[in-house]
Amino acid sequence: MKARFTPQALTEYADLLAYVAARSLQGAKSLNIRIEHHLQLVEAHPLIGNATSLTSMRRVTVTPYPYLIFYLVEDDGVTIVGLRHAARNPNDMPDKS
Repeated sequence: MKARFTPQALTEYADLLAYVAARSLQGAKSLNIRIEHHLQLVEAHPLIGNATSLTSMRRVTVTPYPYLIFYLVEDDGVTIVGLRHAARNPNDMPDKS
C-alpha cells in the first residue's frame, strides 16, 4: 500500500525535523531515517499500528524516539494524518478529533 500525507501531516513532519535539526543535525537525520523506516512498515503492513479511539485510525510509535505517526487505512493505501511528539497534550492528538 502506498502512503500519502495530508497537508497538516506534511507540515508537522517538516516542523518536527526543523525543531530537532536546530538542536542537532545528526539527530534530525537519525530521526528522519527512523520515521521513513516506520512509514515503510506501515505501507507494507497497514494494521501494524495500534488502534485508536477513532475506528479507522491507527498509531505507530517511532522507536526509539517518542514520536507517533497517526494514519488511516484505506482501500487504496494509507493516509498519514499526523506526526506528533508523544509528550504533547493527548487532547490535541489526531485521534481525538
